[in-house]
Amino acid sequence: MGTLEVICGPMFSGKTEELIRRVTRAVIARRKVQVFKPRVDSRYDPDAVVSHSQWRVESTVVDSPGQILEQLDPAAEVVGIDEVQFLGPQAVEVCRALVERGLRVIVAGLDQDYRGAPFEPMPQLLAEAEYVTKELAICVVCGAPAGRSQRIVPAEDRVVVGAADVYEPRCRKCFSPEPRPATAPPEQELFAFVKRAGPQGT
Repeated sequence: MGTLEVICGPMFSGKTEELIRRVTRAVIARRKVQVFKPRVDSRYDPDAVVSHSQWRVESTVVDSPGQILEQLDPAAEVVGIDEVQFLGPQAVEVCRALVERGLRVIVAGLDQDYRGAPFEPMPQLLAEAEYVTKELAICVVCGAPAGRSQRIVPAEDRVVVGAADVYEPRCRKCFSPEPRPATAPPEQELFAFVKRAGPQGT
């Protein structure tokens, strides 16, 4: 029986890391795994799925959801799709088709856009999923759990691909649907601190 697992949340909440963790465990369990990502997400690597903290896994890059079915390895048992919100509504049909083939499908993506509105097709995927994981980040303003992605550059397009130079995590209270100046330290400073501190410091 196939299953659909959805990992959602704001920017910097660890969605991609959780996707990588799950597909890595599937590889350890000797399952045939194939990971996909939309071409538009080339922030850290044009070909690999890479988290903000530089966890990575090789992937197949696609321009549309239909290409997932076209490029699917016939031997695949587990399929991972990162940044699924960039693939549009057809991603729902593709995930449904994969699950009906008996595959374990794991997708990760934003459940809200920069305005705090539902980011399709994530709501539809959440409704169809057997398993749902909601990840939270840490609000850079007050330190509370953060479920929203604050845009910190002036732009009105719904899709603006970026990392700490474009977004920062905010809680419900500190979030604004309008772009706001950055308040977080640079991304590299945060990761340098984590690296220095090690497991006991995090």
